[in-house]
Amino acid sequence: MFILSLAYTAPLSEVDKHVAPHMDWVAGGYDSGVFLASGRKEPRAGGVILARGERLALEALVASDPFVTAGVAVYEVTEIVLSRTTSGLEMLKG
Repeated sequence: MFILSLAYTAPLSEVDKHVAPHMDWVAGGYDSGVFLASGRKEPRAGGVILARGERLALEALVASDPFVTAGVAVYEVTEIVLSRTTSGLEMLKG
């Protein structure tokens, strides 16, 4: 499992211009079964996506995010190996 941590690198006024295509991109991640959960950071400085897959494929995927291609955000990709989950989330363990 991976944590895809998004950080804005531009003012929110610039980020906001790319929200609709970014949300379409996020929907595609869910449709493909790669994204498991997502949301924005608070305060609004970026977002986080929990994802499954292979690192190289995920790195290529985040490079295609409209926020990244527009130059308004960057991602940090962190792999985690879950050893324990709460009841109902066992499927998250590799």
